[in-house]
Amino acid sequence: MPTVFPEDSVGLVSPQTLHFSEPLALACGKTLPEYQLVIETYGELNPTASNAVLICHALSGHHHAAGYHRPDERKPGWWDSCIGPGKAIDTRKFFVVALNNLGGCNGSTGPASPNPATGRIYGADFPVVTVEDWVHSQARLADRLGIRQWAAVVGGSLGGMQALQWTISYPERVRHCICIASAPKLSAQNIAFNEVARQAIISDPDFHGGHFQEQGVIPKRGLILARMVGHITYLSDDAMGEKFGRVLKTDKLNYDLNSVEFQVESYLRYQGEEFSTRFDANTYLLMTKALDYFDPAAAHDDNLTRTLAEVKADFCLMSFTTDWRFSPARSREIVDALVAAKKNVSYLEIDAPQGHDAFLMPIPRYLQAFSGYMNRISV
Repeated sequence: MPTVFPEDSVGLVSPQTLHFSEPLALACGKTLPEYQLVIETYGELNPTASNAVLICHALSGHHHAAGYHRPDERKPGWWDSCIGPGKAIDTRKFFVVALNNLGGCNGSTGPASPNPATGRIYGADFPVVTVEDWVHSQARLADRLGIRQWAAVVGGSLGGMQALQWTISYPERVRHCICIASAPKLSAQNIAFNEVARQAIISDPDFHGGHFQEQGVIPKRGLILARMVGHITYLSDDAMGEKFGRVLKTDKLNYDLNSVEFQVESYLRYQGEEFSTRFDANTYLLMTKALDYFDPAAAHDDNLTRTLAEVKADFCLMSFTTDWRFSPARSREIVDALVAAKKNVSYLEIDAPQGHDAFLMPIPRYLQAFSGYMNRISV
């Protein structure tokens, strides 16, 4: 009996792998001689190629943003709540492109890929990549797909940074920028959290200087700890309290320093364990460094208004009240700079208890606002 998907699902989807043979010069001074990007597309590109929307993923994201790879797949793509027929990013109207960024571990060229110069796995030898590098590779992807201008570039968190960078690097190629739960640069506290996560990985005895694959191991403990630290910052205190409180796994305290006694401990260990089975440690280091390095205003004497002076896109920014990792104040910095630069900008601060992860969740007011803005985009 054939699988019946929800009416608002894009259904079964298949990734595509695109090879790029032209070398890509990176901000770190190194060059990738060749690379591949894995993408998924949903909807149809119209005859004038004016209805294309680019989805930029966050730290642990990838190209599988909507639909299902298999009829028996338990969960759809990571942003299925927002992409599909009748959803905020309506695939009856838009041609949607989602990709796995360079340095990723879901098929695009990254640390787990073979180095053409040596024939060995890149490992720690994979060059450092930045948000700007990603945007340049995405521009080549757009060229390959015949898209001269995106109807919109959309992203949350690190994805929102990419959307913002698109308007700076390629102002003529973006009509609308949707930047959700993001920031113009990381705070010192955010950089500190990233460094703790990186040190958890680097100090794992199985890391082997980033060449763990050659040893036939993975720095599992380090990855688990990094994910646990990160996951705490993605949730609000209210969300964790409502979900777990101080609920025990058993009827009473064990008074055992090594036991898992609270439900929240069990949850974090599960999240860390699951993450360690699917994510590359070197990719985690790369992604967090890309977050740390993002600071487009640095090239303009830290003046964000001047940085955004030449952008052409219209903007929609959204933030969430309990997001302390990328607080509403950080989105307002971008809004204020855009207003000062006399750009068209809409802003919504959504009252939501879920913390930073709220941008991934089907919160009614969020989806209503998201849909309302996307419906205004002409194609």
